[in-house]
Amino acid sequence: MTAHLDGEIRDGRHHMQVRVYYEDTDFSGIVYHANYLRYMERGRTNHLRLMGAEQQALFDQVETEGAGFAFVVRSMHLDFLKPARMDDVLDVVTWPVAVKGASIMLAQEVRRGEEVLVKAEVRVAFISGGRAQPIPKSIRALMKADLIS
Repeated sequence: MTAHLDGEIRDGRHHMQVRVYYEDTDFSGIVYHANYLRYMERGRTNHLRLMGAEQQALFDQVETEGAGFAFVVRSMHLDFLKPARMDDVLDVVTWPVAVKGASIMLAQEVRRGEEVLVKAEVRVAFISGGRAQPIPKSIRALMKADLIS
């Protein structure tokens, strides 16, 4: 029922639409730079959800089993190329690039139509028991990491 809210996976890339609201803009009427981070976080979370690794299930596992896990942002590089404005409909695109032991490198773009507004490289670490751990094969398979790395 909420699949449309989570976006969709096309050609190995997750696409999720976001509308820009007044609250997302600064005094000049363009999207405030920190809000792109929020859009991309939603894109990564929904990408995981559609791949079968829902964030809430990860948190629940931590509470019930004690050996649960989570993904955390380790590093991020952003290039702001063009501004978005109120009422724009943006496409947040996410795809895995590489997997190395305990981390996954993801590429993300925020687009307006065919225009790329923001590009990001995001390194996400796999954490269990408060420490970085190798990513389990089941999650690697979800991310199709063995084909990427």
